[in-house]
Amino acid sequence: MRTLVLGLSTRAIAESAVRGGNNVITLDYFGDQDQRALVENYSLLRDYGLPFNAESLLKASSDLKFDSLVYTSNLENHPDLVGELASRAEVSGNGPEVLCRIRNWSIFREFCRESSIPHPVTLLPGEEKMASETFNWLLKPSHSGGGSGIRSWDGRRLKGPHILQAHVDGIPASAAFVSNGKRSVVIGLTGQLIGNRELGASGYSWCGNILPLPIEYAKSLWILEEVEKMAARITQHFGLKGVGGVDFIISRGADGQPCPFLVEVNPRYTASMELMEWAYGLNIYSLHMKALDGGLPEFLLSGHLNGPYFGKGIVFTRQSVSIGNTKDWLDMGRRDIPFPGEEINAGRPVCTVLAKGNTYHECLSNLLRNAASVRRETGDIMED
Repeated sequence: MRTLVLGLSTRAIAESAVRGGNNVITLDYFGDQDQRALVENYSLLRDYGLPFNAESLLKASSDLKFDSLVYTSNLENHPDLVGELASRAEVSGNGPEVLCRIRNWSIFREFCRESSIPHPVTLLPGEEKMASETFNWLLKPSHSGGGSGIRSWDGRRLKGPHILQAHVDGIPASAAFVSNGKRSVVIGLTGQLIGNRELGASGYSWCGNILPLPIEYAKSLWILEEVEKMAARITQHFGLKGVGGVDFIISRGADGQPCPFLVEVNPRYTASMELMEWAYGLNIYSLHMKALDGGLPEFLLSGHLNGPYFGKGIVFTRQSVSIGNTKDWLDMGRRDIPFPGEEINAGRPVCTVLAKGNTYHECLSNLLRNAASVRRETGDIMED
């Protein structure tokens, strides 16, 4: 069976699929050097000269032959596209009906209330008058991804597909789990890197993850138990299948205990999952496919909450750069590697860097050191 993997970036899941002996082709925006050396890849940027959007993916995929498909970010925001693709091939993941429900904020916030899942207060267009001065409010695109477009609300009426969400102080985090439509198994907890200046990010932009959480074991175990309950309720209510993830903020609950406030559900492969593959020896693509047939892994995350630590960071440019020799980049722990001679505009991703450490701070320090090395090589020197 020939499977098409498509989305904004497909390199990490393609690596997993190849390790598992699967026959896949990929369609994404970047089409970076290391992915093209690994699998048959088609790039919206390089091969079609198209921007990244749902229409571009649909148009480009019409040229390809495949029997099934697996999608990544941000196709969960386009159930109509997933439905159209499903008319051509089997969707190995959550179908458009599931996506329509779980990415509908009116439905989702009501589910959180009924299921007693802590979550930031969320307001829809027309409900701006309900924005209490008790909170600071964030303006978010209704179908966000990677923190793009999130900013402080200026009090004006919502226009277009946006929501308001109360800001929750705490540690930004994420979890990955595997579901079979009825039950789920949590396979990883990570701290998120948000707006990290040394990685070239700002504001609420996601720029990486570190596995496991940057908190002591007892608190991590408490968070794991709460996230396991959360994932179980989400799976049962929405019938999720395959791998997926949740974003949450670790804050304090009414009882004073650390509490995960659910921000968003990603009903597909997530960027943090390659860290679990690296750290725990899991094959995420295989777990995904087996879960679609009802199988779940016998995996206990509670034995992996103390470290060592594994990190990934996305290095964004601060100025336009020209890429030189990238021959040794793969061996240096870099991924999503651009081609020699490529021109990358300011604010765009250069590559992904990976790092390990015995502690969270050692891992983060190594990660940022690797990012600084990329900057030196590309001439993108950070300003003080």
